[in-house]
Amino acid sequence: MHHFQQSEKPAWGGKVADLLGTRLPVILGPMRLITLGKMAAAVSNAGGFGQIAASGLEADNLRQELKIARELTNRPVGVNIPVYRPNAFEAIEIAIEMGVKTITTSAGNPAKIMDLARSGGLTVIHKVSSVKLAQKAQDAGVDAVIAMGYEAGGHVGRENITTFCLIPQIADAVSIPVIAAGGIADARGVVAAMALGASGVEMGTRFVACKECPVPSFFKDGVQAAQCDGTLLLGKEAMPIRVLANSLAMAVSGMQKGDGAASKGEGQAAVDQAMTQHGDAAYVMQGGNKDSAVMPCGQIAGLVSGEPAAAQIIAQIEEQVAVVCRALGSFFNCA
Repeated sequence: MHHFQQSEKPAWGGKVADLLGTRLPVILGPMRLITLGKMAAAVSNAGGFGQIAASGLEADNLRQELKIARELTNRPVGVNIPVYRPNAFEAIEIAIEMGVKTITTSAGNPAKIMDLARSGGLTVIHKVSSVKLAQKAQDAGVDAVIAMGYEAGGHVGRENITTFCLIPQIADAVSIPVIAAGGIADARGVVAAMALGASGVEMGTRFVACKECPVPSFFKDGVQAAQCDGTLLLGKEAMPIRVLANSLAMAVSGMQKGDGAASKGEGQAAVDQAMTQHGDAAYVMQGGNKDSAVMPCGQIAGLVSGEPAAAQIIAQIEEQVAVVCRALGSFFNCA
């Protein structure tokens, strides 16, 4: 088995890696107050694309996290910026000021920020959850899209479309690169995403359990213990969020179900209001414990085990991609 040296370019780097300036088209999925400077740098040093989640960070905190990342790596590091957040434009200005070359955007219309982004020479990659949104992002002038399936952790789209269905449809509908997100944690997921038409992948849940991730140990333990049915979707009508199932999540989920159509609607409205108004307060990085914290987590948690370093996660994927491809070539009798 060939072990790539850091200076080598793997055969499957492709156009997304070229766009990002990385060895591999593997992106760290942004998580509020979790994917900060140290964690982003670890992923970038391993050949992927680390990014800092701007959500929840004041201007000085964002600058500080970017400074930390820059002290730990000379490789590309990005910033994820939810467009709907009131500090979106300020975060873009800070990214430009701090020398960031690529940002990812989500939760809003990227057309609103394109002029500012382009004025600073930024590459823009926008996260979408439907073909229509992907086409809209392409029309706005973004450089690539991240197509996120319904099984992903954290905030997801309202369309309930899985990654397996979403990627090929978006790949057929746009001419810009497509990056797959949701339900990917190992080489099998990477190869599957590429077969469906993606040119890169974004992974969040897999990295929650890495050594550099700053979440509480009970969150890492919960992800590693989770089965394929270990997550719940909350706030379905407002800002849907997939979280690790615990006492709080199950109680809120019970509110969503209600008894009968009327009470179900009322329950969902109450949940949406609670998630919108108090979601941040219950967030795992702002307090709580294994039973009371909101912990963003994807359905792929059932594949996560151990607490390796980010570099080990990426190295294993890099090596195993070749193994999976050889197995597929043999199965399909490819020359």
